[in-house]
Amino acid sequence: MRKRSGGRVVSGAVLEEGRGGREKLRGGGGSYDSVQKEKEQLFVDDVVRKKKKKLWIMIGVGVVLVIILIIAVAVVVSKKNSGDDDEEGLSGGKPSGLGTISPDTIPPGSPPWLNPFVWADTTDFNVTYTNQMVGDLPVMGLFSEWDDSKAANDRVPALNKPWGDYSKRPARGVNIGGWLSLEPFITPSLFEYDRRMGIIDEGTLCAYLAHRCEGILEKHYATFVTEQTFKEIAAAGLDHVRIPFSYWAVEKYDGDPFLYRTSWRYLLRSIEWCRKYGLRVNLDLHGLPGSQNGWNHSGRQGPISWLNGTDGAVNAKRSLEVHDRLSKFFAQPRYENVISHYGLANEPKMIFLNVPDILDWTISAHKIVRGNGVKDAVVVFGDGFRGLTNWQGELQGLDNAALDVHQYVIFNNGLVTLNHTGKIRYACDAWTQQTLESMNRGTGFGPTLVAEWSQADTDCARHLTNVGWGNRWTGTYVSGDALTEAISPKCPLKDRRCDCAPANADPKEWSDSYKKFLRMFAEAQMVSFEKGWGWFYWVWDTESAPQWSYKKGLAAGILPAKPWERQFDCTGPIPEFPDLPESY
Repeated sequence: MRKRSGGRVVSGAVLEEGRGGREKLRGGGGSYDSVQKEKEQLFVDDVVRKKKKKLWIMIGVGVVLVIILIIAVAVVVSKKNSGDDDEEGLSGGKPSGLGTISPDTIPPGSPPWLNPFVWADTTDFNVTYTNQMVGDLPVMGLFSEWDDSKAANDRVPALNKPWGDYSKRPARGVNIGGWLSLEPFITPSLFEYDRRMGIIDEGTLCAYLAHRCEGILEKHYATFVTEQTFKEIAAAGLDHVRIPFSYWAVEKYDGDPFLYRTSWRYLLRSIEWCRKYGLRVNLDLHGLPGSQNGWNHSGRQGPISWLNGTDGAVNAKRSLEVHDRLSKFFAQPRYENVISHYGLANEPKMIFLNVPDILDWTISAHKIVRGNGVKDAVVVFGDGFRGLTNWQGELQGLDNAALDVHQYVIFNNGLVTLNHTGKIRYACDAWTQQTLESMNRGTGFGPTLVAEWSQADTDCARHLTNVGWGNRWTGTYVSGDALTEAISPKCPLKDRRCDCAPANADPKEWSDSYKKFLRMFAEAQMVSFEKGWGWFYWVWDTESAPQWSYKKGLAAGILPAKPWERQFDCTGPIPEFPDLPESY
């Protein structure tokens, strides 16, 4: 540009510079013809220069456009690598914790579970690339060293010491529910959609979100449960953690809408955090291929296609394959001290499914788990809601196995109507009797643990009975099943005074009477379930529904600060609580 501006192209300027015949022109001499030829030549030169100028301008514009395109592609790639592909997902930018790791160390085409540059959170993950697999499952994210010397509290042994007999030292644990297996009532904010859209479970949620499912769910994984969670659990005097997760952490099949394998690394990291605080782990496969119960927490609400229907056998086989891979992975030496329980199937609906088929499947699953090297963990299988005494004499050939029962009063039309005094009495008497009978091989299976229970005395929590459904408490539960639905109020008053507002209120608004009941009800259950192999409260935390949250219960004073610091042990009198709406 400087060169072109030094030789101005206007004719007068050129003539003044003496171009062509400057000697004659400057001397005042020279003919007309020579001047005319000079002008013609200047005209031709001017046209050529203009064409060249246009060409250079076009080239310049092209270069600028290429630069802009390169910048735009770089921004898109950067956002993609940071996991920020939509406004509902995680904030953009390089994940923290990558340190000096270069993206060039990740081989091109690596799947996202092997590329920390697309992870939402890298805290306490080993981000050094490895494609090593165990049981065809990635170890990416794990460190090669671990320490099992920590004890959850001074009343239990360190992880590297034997726990002993669970009948003498029962587990006192809690579930991390609604995290790696979504449950609408635990995190209702993830299900804030028009009911007509039919978003009722994790499957329909991911089907609707499509590519956005990854960003939204990983944000949930990274924030709903953190290291602080396990620190608080240990501080509360608990010693075990049950971690529900679903089969898509391992595998995904044609037509599945679920987010594949992202939850896997969060499961592995949560186990390491449990290790750090001396907490033993109960692995809980909460959702199986085809759904083992048709309930939303299995990922698919609706028909059961596990050991049932056209694809029943296929999904049963797939479930065994999932356990084959899981048990090979968790048979590694790093897990022999921290994983105390290995769950086969959460809440198989045996009141609907063929019982002999499930018993055969359980035997096969147990054989796979033990055969792959999981030697010491208690293998856990669900009671299937068929009644504990019906398990007497069954599956006696399974070594170190335990029956898993879930005890609630609110999912039964007869029990939910009990008043507060009646619910405490039922926990002290009926559940204690059931536990003792189940623990006795002469009247039940034998080893029995209660892997789910809560303080909830109503089914009023939002989405508890499915997204958009009613509840038994107010008589608005229309399930389509005459045996389970409640179309008239089932609170103890059984009339229009049955109201969910008090139960769903902030704990600060609860009456002293209600708080007293909730604590006695919790402690009564602890006493009863410790007659067996222990208990796991459902759940550690919720967005709302404080009667279901151990964390919120501690803050409200409706749970003991430590589970052994109980004020009620079922031996003293039970107060007669008033049956008034305000007491709830």
